[in-house]
Amino acid sequence: MKPSKVCVEYVRPVRDVLDIINGKWKLPILIASSFGNKRFKELERDVEGITPRMLSKDLRDLEMNPLVIRTVYDTIPASIEYSLSDYGKSLDNVIVALREWGKKHRAKLFTKS
Repeated sequence: MKPSKVCVEYVRPVRDVLDIINGKWKLPILIASSFGNKRFKELERDVEGITPRMLSKDLRDLEMNPLVIRTVYDTIPASIEYSLSDYGKSLDNVIVALREWGKKHRAKLFTKS
């Protein structure tokens, strides 16, 4: 059976978003970045459990998409900061909605009825 056009119109954009923010670490990196400019080590501390290699890979992906901005400062040694782009900030409502749903879901799971 062929999927309906309306169904495809709903599913395709959601799949596009999931392709960009997929994985265990991208949303936590975006959330940590939403609290202001961060250096690599600050992000590594804020996103508990992430390895430097994975952080580097996901930052490159987020920069390519362009949700994160990488700024290199001409200092000795060079300083690098990461920040959310305006485009990245456009995910704020989505992240807040996920957080609120997650809080309700956790309460449902851990409340004895």
